[in-house]
Amino acid sequence: MNIRELASWCDDYLAVERFSDYCPNGLQVEAGEQVQVVVSGVTASLALIEAAIEREADVLLVHHGYFWKNEPAPLTGIKGRRVRALMRHGISLLAYHLPLDAHPEVGNNAGLGRALGFHGAPLEEGSLVWGATLDQPLEGATLADQVAAALGREPLRLGPERPIRRIAWCTGAAQGALIEAAEAGFDAFISGEVSEQTYHLAHELGVLYLAAGHHATETFGVRGLGEVLAERFGLRHYYVELDNPV
Repeated sequence: MNIRELASWCDDYLAVERFSDYCPNGLQVEAGEQVQVVVSGVTASLALIEAAIEREADVLLVHHGYFWKNEPAPLTGIKGRRVRALMRHGISLLAYHLPLDAHPEVGNNAGLGRALGFHGAPLEEGSLVWGATLDQPLEGATLADQVAAALGREPLRLGPERPIRRIAWCTGAAQGALIEAAEAGFDAFISGEVSEQTYHLAHELGVLYLAAGHHATETFGVRGLGEVLAERFGLRHYYVELDNPV
């Protein structure tokens, strides 16, 4: 398949035009024309590029790509080495950030909800925060155990211990959305990262906060999109998991 046709299909499938993002979504590095092998992973690090080279990839599909707002533009240092490795080996880079968080089927929030067994939906149209109401209330420790079992790591738990009936979540670095979750009446909120102020906010807002890992909560999108591309276009797809404790 032609790389530009593949990128165009992904752009439409993820509705990238709806998002004002911190980086360009779509084809970030064009290093070849034809695509047979897709390697996916969370972040376009040098280690992931090397894994793509080993698998003779034509495309590397990631959630965290390059060219973020307010970062230096020159292709020097780390960024230069990464792009040079892609170009040398003919590996194009497809990157989707917020569109891959929000997608109702393959998105990170949808995937995290499924992994935890929650039947959730965005709080409102266009919101990146999802929520669900449970049939039976959970204790904080039980919820933490569910998160650990689904993601393979123990979450950091902050805030009051109380029965949880309504749970909200947003993958990645969405700890600031704790306030939105509290205002919407949720008992617990799950995201990836945590800030110093999150401890105080959780206690003062009366909402249990679980920091489950930025990387761990955002493996679902690229893996899901890669599987869709493989099935729809007959491509070979490999998801590569690189351990990241953050």
